[in-house]
Amino acid sequence: MRNSRVLVATALAILALGCERSQERITGVPKLSAAAGSSQGTIGINVLLAGAPTAAQLAELRTYGNVHGKLVEINVVFMRASASSLPAIHALPYVLAANPDAERTGAPVDAVSAGSFAAGQDTWDLDAVNVTPGPFTAARAVAFDGSGVYIGVLDTGLLDSWRQYFPQERIATQYGISFGGGGAGGSNVSEQPNKWQHDQSSHGTHVTSTILGYQLGAAKINGVAPLATVIPVKVLNQNGSGWSSVVAQGIVYIADLKAGPLVGHPVVINMSLGGPVLDAVEKAAIDYAISKGVIIVASAGNAGAAGMGFPGAYAPVISVAASGWVGEWTAHPFAGLAACNAAGNWWRCGDVADPTDPSEFYIAGFSSRQKTGQDLDVTAPGSWVVGPFQLQSGKISYFFLGGTSMASPHVAGIVALMAQKHPSLTAPEAESILEGSAIPLLAGSRTIRNPDGSTAVVTWGADATGAGLATANAALAATP
Repeated sequence: MRNSRVLVATALAILALGCERSQERITGVPKLSAAAGSSQGTIGINVLLAGAPTAAQLAELRTYGNVHGKLVEINVVFMRASASSLPAIHALPYVLAANPDAERTGAPVDAVSAGSFAAGQDTWDLDAVNVTPGPFTAARAVAFDGSGVYIGVLDTGLLDSWRQYFPQERIATQYGISFGGGGAGGSNVSEQPNKWQHDQSSHGTHVTSTILGYQLGAAKINGVAPLATVIPVKVLNQNGSGWSSVVAQGIVYIADLKAGPLVGHPVVINMSLGGPVLDAVEKAAIDYAISKGVIIVASAGNAGAAGMGFPGAYAPVISVAASGWVGEWTAHPFAGLAACNAAGNWWRCGDVADPTDPSEFYIAGFSSRQKTGQDLDVTAPGSWVVGPFQLQSGKISYFFLGGTSMASPHVAGIVALMAQKHPSLTAPEAESILEGSAIPLLAGSRTIRNPDGSTAVVTWGADATGAGLATANAALAATP
């Protein structure tokens, strides 16, 4: 999920320069491919069986290549084999599906360095989903905070410096884990217990900051579900990319926690990642997790008119498009504070109008549109969202990021609030409530401001919005 353009800017308070650079220079993430490998050579193959693999079946599969792993919960076998053997494997009578390991990425679209976070408790995106009432207030606009709810963030893990951003109590270190491997060479999917907190990408840390909020010195920024507990599950590598076989391992891991030590708690998964094809094994893992009571939220993708990414486009997943606010990059004078006279401080000085007015929002051009066979549910802030993001290891810094990767955790946080109110909430119920309470955002266009002061017109159709804008207050009101 990515956009081909990246606008980067640094500044006084957060004023922008007009410099552009490629996403690769920021994240090192390669372009997406449809699947691992090519028509030649050894590739990773994910095989979904009709039942638990027998010794005879495993022996037969080994005649085609190396069987290097299993996910017994969902009757899955991981193989390394020649690409030319894929049709024969798929044709075996006990094989339901077999496909090359599919690439996944969680790369952000836009990155702009942020300056001081002094005196900020509320931010525009929290105001937009109505969990906070307005600028410079420590109050919340909703009665729930995510207490008792666990959120598995399947992403790049957390930076080594995560304790400088988040309270230790909010990160379930006892469950933090990393899975690696997979891919074109069909390497073993392995468990790496402590690597989850040694990320170099920052993507997972930024995503987590939307859910929990974050801190810089004495300044505290609110989160959508600030008292939820995050389980960091690293399924993407240090470049922010990975494979569906590894994602499936992460999903099953969270599902087994829900069925075991977390059986008495609501559990949500956020996946700010995706790729252009649906992997049968990943689909099976999602179905398994939902059957255990897990609610899954995922980004819609950053491919614009090319269509949604998977697993977000898979119907049982709650998928999220990226919206923005027309008040971006405009000065919002507030309470006599001189800092609010600067357009660069709009993100903490701007007061999104209540009640929510859809005419003040737009759909970002990069946000994936729904195509045939895809399911887009709701939209949430995914344009110019501030959070922790480090370009240099160990150097604390904050950036604006834009992408559906940023939109998804807003909705995962809202689901956590809903599950706190109604602990037995199911995935179908959560999706129905979110869609039924969303504020319709009709097809249209808006004139928006860029960081350099110029303007642009953004346009979208009915395929870009799902049911509309998700807000916490409306979703909670509709939750029994």
